[in-house]
Amino acid sequence: MSNNDYPSTFDGVIQLLQRLRGPDGCPWDREQTRDSLKSQFLEEAYELIEAIEQDDAEKMIEELGDVLLHVVFQVQIGEEGGEFNRGSVFQTLIEKLLRRHPHVFGDVEVADADEVVSKWQAIKQQERADTGASILDGAPKQMPALSYAQAIQERAARTGFDWQDLRGALDKISEEMEELEQAQSDSERESELGDVLFSIVNAARWQGIDAESALRHSNARFYQRFVTMERFSQERGLSFPDLSLDDKEALWQEAKRLLD
Repeated sequence: MSNNDYPSTFDGVIQLLQRLRGPDGCPWDREQTRDSLKSQFLEEAYELIEAIEQDDAEKMIEELGDVLLHVVFQVQIGEEGGEFNRGSVFQTLIEKLLRRHPHVFGDVEVADADEVVSKWQAIKQQERADTGASILDGAPKQMPALSYAQAIQERAARTGFDWQDLRGALDKISEEMEELEQAQSDSERESELGDVLFSIVNAARWQGIDAESALRHSNARFYQRFVTMERFSQERGLSFPDLSLDDKEALWQEAKRLLD
């Protein structure tokens, strides 16, 4: 069977996956479960984020396909187990979008995108209240720690539990740094360092900065500068590990000037 036998549609991908998970399909695909796919799903999502940040259209096409494959995998596993089908997934999504866009599908009026977000959050909060869930429960605990910290801070802030201004958030960082310096045991140092990081995320939130993205960008800058330092050393016949700290700092500054 040629690739052309599968239409370039969502249903086409499902048909292909059904073939792969069928009796005469692929042993690896047949063995996959929800649990076995979790880490790969997360990895593919990060690869998509990287492609978006690089503004690489070709890579985005590939990574969107990989993410879609995992969505289809989960739907297919649900259908095979008789738990749900793709129709119920689509129906739930459509109902949620209709419910949370009363300014489009109802008689609610909004002035701008900010008011849309405000009403969206109000609707979500009411939905949680109807189930008795905490406002913090909407943030998945499996998120990366920085993202999760920012998510629960944003949710807490919607209830009015927040600093009055950025100054309060910045002062909290200084306070937590002092407590870190005074910590005596390993467990205390770990706890206080966590509080420092949490406070830094709060300051990022106050300035409209996504802490996870900011750190990823810093990681990328460090990577580029460091490999440039290594390249400089190799080109000059030097052993990078054997250089003095002053020499390494000089190479760091040179790399920064070249790349910034």
